[in-house]
Amino acid sequence: MAPSSSLPAVIALVLLSVFFVSIPVLDGLEVGLGGDGLYREILRDETVLRLKELGKISDGQGFLERTFLSPASIGATHVIVGWMKDAGLTTWIDQMGNIHGRFQPSNSTEKALLIGSHMDTVIDAGMYDGALGIICAISALKVLKVTGKLERLTRPVEVIAFSDEEGVRFQTTFLGSAAVAGILSESILQVSDKSGTTVEDVLKLNSFKATAAALGQVKYSPESVGSYVEVHLEQGPVLEALRYPLGVVKGIAGQTRLKVIVDGSQGHAGTVPMKLRRDPMVAAAELVVTLESLCKDPRRFLTYDEECGCFTEESLAGLVCTVGELLTWPSASNVIPGQVNFTVDIRAMDDVVRETIVASFSRIVMQRCDDRLVDCAVEHKHSAPATPCDPELTTQLERATRSAVSAMTAPGNNDHRRAESTPVLMSGAGHDAMAMARLTKVGMVFVRCRGGVSHSPEEHVAEDDVWAAGLALLRFVDQTVVAEL
Repeated sequence: MAPSSSLPAVIALVLLSVFFVSIPVLDGLEVGLGGDGLYREILRDETVLRLKELGKISDGQGFLERTFLSPASIGATHVIVGWMKDAGLTTWIDQMGNIHGRFQPSNSTEKALLIGSHMDTVIDAGMYDGALGIICAISALKVLKVTGKLERLTRPVEVIAFSDEEGVRFQTTFLGSAAVAGILSESILQVSDKSGTTVEDVLKLNSFKATAAALGQVKYSPESVGSYVEVHLEQGPVLEALRYPLGVVKGIAGQTRLKVIVDGSQGHAGTVPMKLRRDPMVAAAELVVTLESLCKDPRRFLTYDEECGCFTEESLAGLVCTVGELLTWPSASNVIPGQVNFTVDIRAMDDVVRETIVASFSRIVMQRCDDRLVDCAVEHKHSAPATPCDPELTTQLERATRSAVSAMTAPGNNDHRRAESTPVLMSGAGHDAMAMARLTKVGMVFVRCRGGVSHSPEEHVAEDDVWAAGLALLRFVDQTVVAEL
């Protein structure tokens, strides 16, 4: 996809000012590029410096917050464009604020390899979520540039920094990647944030066109894209438990969100006998515990009619269920509640498993509520199917990660991690790859994070694990897109 012929005024100013940005130049870079093929100075040292630099660009005072097209987002755009240019890429910003950096080989008609992640954050965020994938991709292509391999690409390679994935500002996830994938409805322009400002208002404020036609210009055609790859911190504890820096993702879990409403009889806490109560709180408590049991040991609850006989241990293994919010009315210590509402989040890699659990829990809710003489309703709020990663891409990424970790654990290196087979994981969290899967085949690499912590200032990825991620991505591109001499 070619750059837009007319950039918004704000972004044009950003691009012009890139030439005045001071890009770090690391002493001894030539030495690091000449010997072991690990490119530590770029893939580790410079990448970590850039992660820290981007982590300081925030709308919050004393904490990291960078939401869709906020002032900090525009500032981050300025910096990321400079890094992309430093890597030898042609850059532009599309009509949803996504940043693109592309190398287009001469005379190539092949479909493009897209590599990306998101530049926005949650409130009080860590500095690795999203940014790690963007900067590792830029660093890998910079290595290709300085080693003369960028000119040997057999198809276009493009890095995309998506403007919004978290959905913090407008409570709508994947604004950036959904626009690129062509699945973003023009009705999104009228969605407003807590202040009443709409997506259309924010786009126009930043000199974007904010029209349905402009959104259409962001969309890529499936015929122009061959695959999408994303590097992301794991946001979970599995890789740390396995003592391995990287993993490949077999798929992203499907998700269902429910709201359960339990109505009883509100009354005085001291005057209504226990046997005469219709208490929605104890009914809700029983349902929460039942949900936990259902998801820990689903075979105890599922019946043959729900086809549980066809479920394998593998299909049930990634099932997780969460009650994240519980509200009572009138919420007073001396009042039996009249109503209790709670949310349910059910995720699984196998859509049949997820749908069966939803149906089973909904049936159990009605049974238990009848037993307790309270009224219940189950509202379906959100449902998204699982997103499988492409098997061929996953194999290629597994080979690249194993090669990278093996090189870093070779004799003479101080890292003593064993070069075992790369772990294959399921992602319980959503990622831009979910939206991009509507456009093309997708693959993902997970990077170990300390304690499995994410969406927190405590989020941390070890410097050598950052290095391993960049090296794995470099080797993937080298093995799949760079022509041999």
